[in-house]
Amino acid sequence: MSVDPYREIGFDKDGDGPAGQAADLVGLARRGVTDLVVFAHGWNNSPSGATRLYSDFFAPFPELLAPGVEAGYAGVVWPSMMFTDEPVPDFRALVTTLPEKERAIERLTELLELAPPEEAAFAEFGALLRELADVGGTASLGVGGEAVGSGEDIPAFLTADPMETCALFADAAEVAMGAAASSEALFGDGPGRLWKGGREALRQTTYYVMKRRAGHVGERGLGPLLAEVARAAPGLRVHLVGHSMGARLVAYALRGLPGALRPVRSMTLLQGAFSHYAFAARLPHEPDRSGALRDMQLRVRGPVVACHSRHDTALGVLYPLASRAARDSASLTGPLGRIVARDPRWGAIGWDGVQGVPGAPRRTLATVLRDGVPASGCVSVDTAEAVRSHSDVRRPELARVVVSAARIGRL
Repeated sequence: MSVDPYREIGFDKDGDGPAGQAADLVGLARRGVTDLVVFAHGWNNSPSGATRLYSDFFAPFPELLAPGVEAGYAGVVWPSMMFTDEPVPDFRALVTTLPEKERAIERLTELLELAPPEEAAFAEFGALLRELADVGGTASLGVGGEAVGSGEDIPAFLTADPMETCALFADAAEVAMGAAASSEALFGDGPGRLWKGGREALRQTTYYVMKRRAGHVGERGLGPLLAEVARAAPGLRVHLVGHSMGARLVAYALRGLPGALRPVRSMTLLQGAFSHYAFAARLPHEPDRSGALRDMQLRVRGPVVACHSRHDTALGVLYPLASRAARDSASLTGPLGRIVARDPRWGAIGWDGVQGVPGAPRRTLATVLRDGVPASGCVSVDTAEAVRSHSDVRRPELARVVVSAARIGRL
């Protein structure tokens, strides 16, 4: 590890962690640590890979800190998996992350390899996807934007006809990757194309599982842990950092904090894989609904900084595809090929920053590095000049953004 003191915070899929983690962090405060920087990784199926990310990211910090600041560092390790541009998650990564689903994963992989033409095979495939996601076949569907309390809404594609779902994803994946949309009828070019859509359906199912898990770990794991630390060490200033699904995790940790406790002094979201309307009091397309994290920014004493980049194709293409398919049942019956259109309802906060929050400033990276981050509220920082892909966050410029948001840097 490039910095000291450093602690690792571990959670399982239910947000439970080993005893003594809070006491360990409180011990840092008693040793003189004034500011604790907590980083949560995104889709990464290896704890050692997460530790390498933290070591790389934290390396510039000691040279950036102002005199008198005693920083401590913590890395959250939670069971997640890679978020890549590959058409289907790696079998080994899936089993490592979801060991209790090994039988279903093995059969799903076998069906994708064999690509049988029978309708019964597609029916089995759909049932296995629901098993993977712990979804019943007749569960109610969620529609529209990601609203308060809608974290458990069931993706429409998991309860639809499996052959229609595979056809939808085959078409949408072609459009997403810039290919011309198929002019064939729905099932016009045979089962091979449908099974290509099945690969995308499997990836979207794992996305749904990881999205649900990240929010759960944040709200039921990290949030209560920080509350316990705050009660014992009220002077410790906490600064949250999250990448990809880890950004969702740290943001949902705010929901796990009792309203009277406000230990978080800043939060920086790096290529966040959740809705850009999350903090909105009302959704522009549904004014009677609000974002899932409405007013949660008020639980942060300083700024909530959303770093975003137009070069992040995973969020610019794959996230809208996942979001619309998961939340809008009309996606399965509407015109094919429009699922990844530039519809603002389905945007990610790591693609174009915070949306739907009046007065939230927008800054370029150069401006922030020169003038600093605004002192409070939601702030969007365009980091495209440095961040060229979804995982391109091992950047000293981003470390400087975190330090600026935390108000712990040299003047």
